[in-house]
Amino acid sequence: GHPAGPGAQAQPPGPFDLGAQSERWAAFQERHRLSCEEAARLLLDAYEYRGLVKHTGGCHCGAVRFEVWASPDLHVFSCNCSICTKKQNRHFIVPASRFKLLKGADNLTTYTFNTHRAQHTFCKTCGVQSFYTPRSNPDGYGIAPHCLDDGTVQTIVTEDINGKEWEKAVKEHKTIRDMSKP
Repeated sequence: GHPAGPGAQAQPPGPFDLGAQSERWAAFQERHRLSCEEAARLLLDAYEYRGLVKHTGGCHCGAVRFEVWASPDLHVFSCNCSICTKKQNRHFIVPASRFKLLKGADNLTTYTFNTHRAQHTFCKTCGVQSFYTPRSNPDGYGIAPHCLDDGTVQTIVTEDINGKEWEKAVKEHKTIRDMSKP
């Protein structure tokens, strides 16, 4: 590609003709100081994740940071199993494809117990669990809403889950296992 100088027509890579939108595309890129790839990513995210917002968050010390695409209206589970009770773990579930660890992979450690299917990840420095891999959805993530940055959550509805009787609760729940499906 050619560098976009004054009056240059910015075009996305590949066989795209933006037609009458070419000047608008170039102005958008320049106004937001975006590369063509960054602008395309915004467009793709907006289309792929319609109705969802990009939440960002992390642990207390900032060593672990992530982004997650989810509704601005969160459906949060409050579980009474042994570990969730001790940690006061409340979480919403997303597919793995909507979660991205931005930094801190080397600062995470994992605790498992019982079936060892749930991966309770937490920051080695501050001890905060901002997300984990739940037993109910091993192909997704449980995100702690209290670890999200301010400004993207509109509402939170909390549902109690009887984790003391985990197998029964998950079997009877109509949607929990599907929450990590794209």
